[in-house]
Amino acid sequence: MVSKGRRLLDNLPADLTSFVDRRLELAEIKRLLSLARLVTLTGVGGVGKTRLALRAAADLRRAFADGVWMVDLAALADPELLVQTVAEHLGLSDQSARPPLVALCERIADKQLLILLDNCEHLLDACARLAHELLRASPGLRILSTSREQLGVYGEHVLAVPPLSVPTESPESVTVSAAVALFADRAASVVPGFAVTPDNAAVLGRLCQRLEGIPLAIELAAVRMRVMSPQHLLDRLDDRFQLLSGGPRTMPHRQQTLRALLDWSRDLCSPQERTLWARLSVFYGSFEMEAVEEVCSLDGLPRECILDLLIQLVDKSILIRDEGSPDRYRLLETMRQYGAEMLSCSGEATAMRRRHRDYYERLAVWAEAEWFGAQQLDCTERLWREHANLRAALDFCRTEPGEAETGLRMAAALRMYWLGSGLIREGRGWLDRLLPLHTESTPARAKALWLDTWLSLLQNDEAAALPMLKASRELAEQLDDASALAYVAQITGLAEFRGDLPATVALFEEALAQHRADGDLMGVAYALIRLATTSILLDDADRAVAYCEECVALSASHGEVWFRAHALWMMGIAVWRAGDHRRAAALEQESIRVKAAFHDQVGVAIGIEVLAWIAATEGRSERAVTLLGALETIWLPTGMSLFNFVTAYHDQCQESTREILGNKGYESAFRRGNRFTVEGAIAFALDEKPDVAAVAAKHEAESGPLTRREREIAELVAQGLSNKEIATALVIATRTAEGHVEHILAKLGFTSRVQIAAWVVEHGLHR
Repeated sequence: MVSKGRRLLDNLPADLTSFVDRRLELAEIKRLLSLARLVTLTGVGGVGKTRLALRAAADLRRAFADGVWMVDLAALADPELLVQTVAEHLGLSDQSARPPLVALCERIADKQLLILLDNCEHLLDACARLAHELLRASPGLRILSTSREQLGVYGEHVLAVPPLSVPTESPESVTVSAAVALFADRAASVVPGFAVTPDNAAVLGRLCQRLEGIPLAIELAAVRMRVMSPQHLLDRLDDRFQLLSGGPRTMPHRQQTLRALLDWSRDLCSPQERTLWARLSVFYGSFEMEAVEEVCSLDGLPRECILDLLIQLVDKSILIRDEGSPDRYRLLETMRQYGAEMLSCSGEATAMRRRHRDYYERLAVWAEAEWFGAQQLDCTERLWREHANLRAALDFCRTEPGEAETGLRMAAALRMYWLGSGLIREGRGWLDRLLPLHTESTPARAKALWLDTWLSLLQNDEAAALPMLKASRELAEQLDDASALAYVAQITGLAEFRGDLPATVALFEEALAQHRADGDLMGVAYALIRLATTSILLDDADRAVAYCEECVALSASHGEVWFRAHALWMMGIAVWRAGDHRRAAALEQESIRVKAAFHDQVGVAIGIEVLAWIAATEGRSERAVTLLGALETIWLPTGMSLFNFVTAYHDQCQESTREILGNKGYESAFRRGNRFTVEGAIAFALDEKPDVAAVAAKHEAESGPLTRREREIAELVAQGLSNKEIATALVIATRTAEGHVEHILAKLGFTSRVQIAAWVVEHGLHR
């Protein structure tokens, strides 16, 4: 067990519906995880593997000091992105040039954590290799996976998840059947007041027998209670199963049954609904209605019909609304796979994937065109929401013959998404894979080459960058591509940053002139910031400030903020070196606020770095070292090295503060900063109630596994409020409040609200 006071972490989603039975399976999972380091839950689609694994993981939170983390692989199609996806879910994204698996193994080597790998079946080999390497690297790691097949890793323990218990012939068995309990619970959510009665018990028993206890099948059937009686449901199932019982003998019978149920759901749809269901299968993760209208409206599906069809598919529980946004939708993976089969049979699969790709290519091009403007943050947030679909579109370009050039255009159009959102590794990965597939001398290849060179240099991978830089220069000259040549000049200056500074300045000035001639505002902003950097290195603070002010003015005139924040960071360094510490700190803090909104970890980290230098110069050594400790919390996950030109200042800050504080004082202040959450670190850096931020971090560490929302609800429970009163106070649904309270009880291992109230008082959380 974890000692008191250690912070527990997880990313497990809250239960949205009640959890029925599975006590024996839960106990067995916990027993197996106490004996083995890899446990795989297998079973047919829809049997409840994910829900069971999530409940087991939630129950085991306290046993893992470094967290319990779920990685849903359903939306991941490319096995080469598996390691990166796992790292991102663990909050350990690494943007260095090291092999991703090496970096991840190093980061978890001394951790005690449980990783839940969900939906592994389509990435079986990659998941097996990853599990093997991670378990070798980290003795404190346990992995719980779900898959239709076992991973086949040495030491793996497999638990075949059975269907829920169904009634036998005796009437009494209906009341203790988990399958009937699940049906009744889900039916009550669509027919208020529905319950098992002596009048319907026999029919419900036979219905659950026919559904063979498969949770997904039961839930899909229960939702039909809106329009059918239990007897009508049973009659339709009887007919349908007799018609669709001739599947391959090698397929498990329950899987045939699930397919039959999905066939039945399909047959309840109109021809237009079926067509839309099939076409929706090209989307991954969640998707917006506008995308559906653009991609799916052709050949029998007019655009004006899409909204009504979406609503009808939601009503039939084939499509679900994304809770985070009312205009976004999601197909359950089982439904998506079934839809993909229908699409393949229709002969539309390639055409629809191409339309999907075209839509997201247009989105990428739009985002690039609008990025230097007032919609900048909206562009970034929209791309974040569409990340899974962007990946799917790029993967189509990579795997479909003749589409690589479009893929290069798309990957290059996403350059500010990769650069500004901490996705340097992923952006480079797509370019590295697409460039060998399109070798013709085209502008798309020229742009992809210089961007790939740039990303490689940011990872300090000069061995890969320099040959590409040469190739990009030669191709740009061959095409007489002035824009590409301007970026090549900038990137050449970056590559030679530690060499001849006057020559570097000349390259940046050449690039600046060409970007201005082209009307390329992003190119102009980058060139101005790089000229400011070289001016600082040449001890010309006034010129550095002038370049930064020009960049800030350019950004302000277009409503742009990301480059403005970068210019403010550089200006802060110049002003600090000129002796104006107060103004320098204000500039850095303003830069950090903007970078945090973009999830730009590198931008936030370098701002905190400069604030540490400023504090050290002012004699506030303890604050400086605390900032250095907080910086490590944010910087290390990027996997990148400090920018070359700031290394000397960083080392000087460390040496001067250690000399003043002594080793013991230095380590104490550093540990204090290192204990901050990312949010706490930013709050401390911004002087936003730093003491409160420190206390919040301490309370988070001491208050066990509860999230901030759960602690808020626990406080209301301690005040004696009912679930309905809590829902009113927080403006949430009563069922949501009930779910939170049940989650709190499960996390803390309690059985009553009185225990929650006592716990709140004990931890000083009561008001």
